[in-house]
Amino acid sequence: MNFKQELAAILYELLNHELTMDELQLSIEKPKNDAHGDLAFPCFTLAKLKRKAPNLIAQELSERVQSPNFEKIEVVGAYINVFLNKKTVSEKMIADLFEQKETYGTLTIGNGGNVTIDMSSPNIAKPFSMGHLRSTVIGNALANIVEKAGYKPIKINHLGDWGTQFGKLIAAFKLWGDTEKIKQNPIKELLKLYIKFHEEAETNPELVDLGRNWFKELEDGNEEALSLWQWFRDESLKEFSKIYQLMHVDFDSFAGEAFYNDKMDRVVELLEEKHLLVESDQAQVVELHEEQLPPCLIKKSDGATLYATRDLAAAIYRKEHYDFDLSLYVVGHEQSLHFQQLKAVLEKMGYGWAKKMVHVPFGMMLKDGKKMSTRKGKVVLLEEVLKESISLAQQNIEEKNPNLVNKDEVANQVGVGAVIFHDLKNFRMNDIEFSMEDMLRFEGETGPYVQYTYARACSILRKGNWHPEDYSKNDHAAWDKEWKVISFLMEFPNAIKRACEQFDPSQVAKYVVNLAQAFNKYYAEVKILEESDEQQARLALVYSVTIVLKEGLRLLGLEAPEEM
Repeated sequence: MNFKQELAAILYELLNHELTMDELQLSIEKPKNDAHGDLAFPCFTLAKLKRKAPNLIAQELSERVQSPNFEKIEVVGAYINVFLNKKTVSEKMIADLFEQKETYGTLTIGNGGNVTIDMSSPNIAKPFSMGHLRSTVIGNALANIVEKAGYKPIKINHLGDWGTQFGKLIAAFKLWGDTEKIKQNPIKELLKLYIKFHEEAETNPELVDLGRNWFKELEDGNEEALSLWQWFRDESLKEFSKIYQLMHVDFDSFAGEAFYNDKMDRVVELLEEKHLLVESDQAQVVELHEEQLPPCLIKKSDGATLYATRDLAAAIYRKEHYDFDLSLYVVGHEQSLHFQQLKAVLEKMGYGWAKKMVHVPFGMMLKDGKKMSTRKGKVVLLEEVLKESISLAQQNIEEKNPNLVNKDEVANQVGVGAVIFHDLKNFRMNDIEFSMEDMLRFEGETGPYVQYTYARACSILRKGNWHPEDYSKNDHAAWDKEWKVISFLMEFPNAIKRACEQFDPSQVAKYVVNLAQAFNKYYAEVKILEESDEQQARLALVYSVTIVLKEGLRLLGLEAPEEM
């Protein structure tokens, strides 16, 4: 079904291999205007090679381009425009979808290789905020997309369960904590303590030293500090698991920062062996002059380790443990320098595989144009957003379809889907302004709109009492009115390929919106259920659309309810 490849192969032979297959495939475009056909090849590059006007080359080549899949060839200026044979191609497309079903669009790029995905990574003892939504849903969608492209994803929740903030929290608990209150509402009470610590520290700087000392005690294995830390961690994971279950996100590992505590000495020893550690202001650093980066801080003057030390240990552990082909870090763009330093240090250590580490950055979730801050208590809780979204979906169902059988299940699918899709439809590098109103809209480019389109298509199939085994390709003649939808169905593998290569789930999100819009336009113009010679073939098209919409939504982490 790859007609771009077919056209490239024909041109490759006609041009006596003057351009490579890759060069030709990259040159072939999809015209913006339907009137210019389905594929277009510009002949400007050939003008230099052949020393001839590009429009003349286009004319000469067009007369020799032939295939049963091509209906007609037209020349417009220097472009060869190819119109696909609607009947042949549509029937092939439908046959492929019937045979492949949800495996349609599967690629072999990954060749079974492992991809570790560092994602979500909330800080324990803090609420799961909207700020952590992005890493969670982008990481989860990328895991589904790379799996579809032939890799084996390994999802790692690199919990923020270590660092100076835990010294501060232990200090705050020792000063103001109430065990019973924390047992009743762990995250809320721990957050209150954390915020109070920072407020008090503004007028009492000695608190900062107290927090630092408690973290040192924690690093040195002090029993009281460790048992408080373990308690904070366990309670946090219980709270987080409720949110992950609601979003149907799971993980292969919860190895957070603390997991690497006993693996950092080895990193420091390796750096010393390779003479990479240098003393600077009583701290230990790796100089990165040649890489034009600031030095990477490995150990503070008091001997405490840092993010970089732990991330070096994590990278080495993941390579040894999972032997990854790719290692993705789905972390906000403000950490870009950290990941540049991390890769540079690993390469200096002689680890060539560091080139396979990819920082997948994303923009911020803003509230009123500003970054959300846990420290200042300015935070929107993800659980509250999900619950509000589900509640709005329930209201909608009560108003529009009160007799729906599984109302609560559908409200969950639609409410949670709305929140996930609102994030993923944006290119990941864009900042997103948090707006409950935009997130929960049930029309336009939203998750509920795509889910509703899927449910509508399922409803048409039920009303038509249609089953896949009823279809025979002799049921149709023209495929003219259906062509726009067929064209979009053909594009699905390309959308997956782009999303995988660019680590960008919005490619799939935009695709499913476009397919839903094309289908809804078709539904408005054509009486699908009307008795006619074309009815069976039209229902076959509707069935094909349900396959692709459901799979597209699945890749993004959304469910597809059959009734809404």
